[in-house]
Amino acid sequence: MKVLHSVHPEDFKTYDTSLIRERFLIDNTVQKEAINCVYTHYDRMIVGTATPVTQQLTLENYPNLRADCFLERREIGIINVAGEGTVTADGQAYKLNKFDCLYIGKGVKEVTFSSKNNRDAAVFYLLSAPAHTAYPTTFMGINDAAKVEAGNAVTANLRTINKYIHAEGIKSCQLVMGLTILHPGSVWNTMPAHTHDRRMEVYFYFDLAEGQKIVHYMGEGDETRHIMMNNYDAVVSPPWSIHSGSGTSNYNFIWGMAGENLDYTDMDVISISELR
Repeated sequence: MKVLHSVHPEDFKTYDTSLIRERFLIDNTVQKEAINCVYTHYDRMIVGTATPVTQQLTLENYPNLRADCFLERREIGIINVAGEGTVTADGQAYKLNKFDCLYIGKGVKEVTFSSKNNRDAAVFYLLSAPAHTAYPTTFMGINDAAKVEAGNAVTANLRTINKYIHAEGIKSCQLVMGLTILHPGSVWNTMPAHTHDRRMEVYFYFDLAEGQKIVHYMGEGDETRHIMMNNYDAVVSPPWSIHSGSGTSNYNFIWGMAGENLDYTDMDVISISELR
């Protein structure tokens, strides 16, 4: 499992394009018949995907976790971003259509993934954080997610925020997770930008057409950088960094956080006029 180490904001100012990509970009995880995960030293978040096609995949333990099973001391949030599939947790099967979410709590020993149709396979996005309490495995469909309408068409950022794992939704120890769907013609997300010193965050971009790009903005508000991203790419955002993006066409993205609290609104907004 690849490991991403923490970066100091002063060091980040000296990074060139290749080093930014090496230290923050999580790419090429979506591979047929494989589970691929990356371990980050930002609140010990693990980021990954499971892409079963004709085979059932099992979430294996990783040696560097030094645990008896993957979820011995962890919780995990799963969102399906493609065709219909099934996640089975200790023998209990849950069907996930596109945009559906499943939370699995600490202590579950076996997790498997499968697709219903190999011509329209599921792609499961995974976020896992350390957990101190066992909360029950909980399914939530897209229609039951708490919804927030944000932005407007004039500024090209009209979007629907779907909250799954949060203080008023699916219960977790520290994981917060949701999905933002951009409306047709809108390409901006999370603007005005913000930071939250009490949590890290990961963005996962998907439903981006072939040949198109996401421009993801990061860095301190007065010292910004960008990283060019493709479909199914994820990017880690440290607590000191903004996290915002714009696309050359429509896309959707999953946001996920871990840290001190579960308060979705705990953020420090930076006005557009202050960005540099």
